[in-house]
Amino acid sequence: MHLNFQMTDNILVASAFGELDHHSASTVRDEIDETMEAFQCRHLILDFAKVTFMDSSGIGVVLGRYNKVTKKGGRIFLAGCSEFVEKILYMAGIFTVVDKQKSVEDAICLIKGQEQLQMEVTVSGE
Repeated sequence: MHLNFQMTDNILVASAFGELDHHSASTVRDEIDETMEAFQCRHLILDFAKVTFMDSSGIGVVLGRYNKVTKKGGRIFLAGCSEFVEKILYMAGIFTVVDKQKSVEDAICLIKGQEQLQMEVTVSGE
């Protein structure tokens, strides 16, 4: 498993490549957490477009990141899931708590749109 990171404003995009299983889960978890902390990002997008396999350890990685992000008041999205990975996540009930989008770009637009709306409400409510 290999990860690439990209920052957009306060959004961390973690693109995963390979198998997210019990062999790689702890490394993936640690790398994402360390990068989120280093850049003080609020939101997380997990780009699973290149994930070829996932087991229950991968589900644990997603749920753990969900807990960390929501404690910061942020949002987490899964993007680009293959049909196989999406079925595993669906069966595990992940999509009841974590939103999914077809692409990273769609997820970024939703996060930025929500933040813009929150800023407008705050300004007009003053």
